[in-house]
Amino acid sequence: MTVTEPAPTQSPVPPLAARARSVGGSPVRDILAVTARPEVINFAGGLPAPELFDAEGIAAAYRAVLAEAPARALQYSTTEGEPALRAALAARTTARGLPTDPDDLLVTTGSQQALSLLATALLEPGDAVLVESPCYLAALQAFGFAGARVVAVPGDEHGVDPGALEELVARERPKLLYTVPTFQNPTGRTLPAERRAAVAAVAARRGLWIVEDDPYGELRYEGERVPWIAAHPGAEDRTVLLGSFSKVMAPGLRLGWLRAPGELRRACAVAKQAADLHTPTVNQLAAARYLADNDLDAHVSRVAGVYRERRDAMLAGLAGALPEGSVWSRPEGGMFLWARLPEPYDTTALLPRVVRQDVAYVPGAPFYAGTPDRTTLRLCFVTQTPEEIGEGLRRLGAGLRGGTPGV
Repeated sequence: MTVTEPAPTQSPVPPLAARARSVGGSPVRDILAVTARPEVINFAGGLPAPELFDAEGIAAAYRAVLAEAPARALQYSTTEGEPALRAALAARTTARGLPTDPDDLLVTTGSQQALSLLATALLEPGDAVLVESPCYLAALQAFGFAGARVVAVPGDEHGVDPGALEELVARERPKLLYTVPTFQNPTGRTLPAERRAAVAAVAARRGLWIVEDDPYGELRYEGERVPWIAAHPGAEDRTVLLGSFSKVMAPGLRLGWLRAPGELRRACAVAKQAADLHTPTVNQLAAARYLADNDLDAHVSRVAGVYRERRDAMLAGLAGALPEGSVWSRPEGGMFLWARLPEPYDTTALLPRVVRQDVAYVPGAPFYAGTPDRTTLRLCFVTQTPEEIGEGLRRLGAGLRGGTPGV
């Protein structure tokens, strides 16, 4: 007689960490998954135009590195980053008005990693973090994973209000202010020079870290460059400047960097050791070789010229696409345009109806740390040609017209 053993009892596995349960995914990524059909004209993404990548120049840099130094390119590297790349980045930063030594820099796997490293190095659960309103989505995610209490600083179409910032610093005792002061994501706005000086002064008076994220600053189409907050008196010992090759070279390289005072930079390096040891060696060496063999500034200038035409095409068509009473930004550079529809339009509720017209945008609500403005939306204008933008705006107008504005 065969005796059947009773099935062993099973207990459930331990739950996910509270941070993983409480922080959701990116609404932008979710929208991109829904709108991946090739017939959709997608204004939702924050993707640079792939046809403008210098694919041959980048490929030549990889070929040279792998032919001349394969053992080094394929080996482990130092956590801080390859010396040749850090030297090139330091020279570019210095040439733009912020004296920088290679040892001031930590190379990161995209500037997004820099946010995670800074959160690890600076934030305890419950610490307050100040952000712009609205704010870059992935920054809200990074600070949320760290358990921070995220507080929005009031502002206007020009950015953060320094007076409101000072009041919040006094009341909330935050660890840091996170800002994208040039061609901000999602609004495209640029913080004026006088406000940058005022923000630096508040940080100096009140004791505050500033995290200045600058992924778009080189994509200027018109107007004069505004110096970094990091370059203002009072900000030298308390500003972390983040940079990236994603928007000016190629995002697939996953190359970013942070420039920070010594103690914080070293703490971020330790955090990076625990995260990924170092940014891929071959990518760093190829980027350094590309900078040595090519004129990146000339390439960026060409890209910016094309992006300006696309921005202008979107600006020219918005009045016919958006409901009467809508307002929108006119960015001097970057990748994004921000629009506000009249009440009672709800851009989150409207999105499915618009997607049925084979066009997409990002609703504004997820970009707010505080009470969202549900009439807002973000449009990325760099990925499509002017002709595609015109057609996309025609479809957007068709999707917004008719029916109930909030449905």
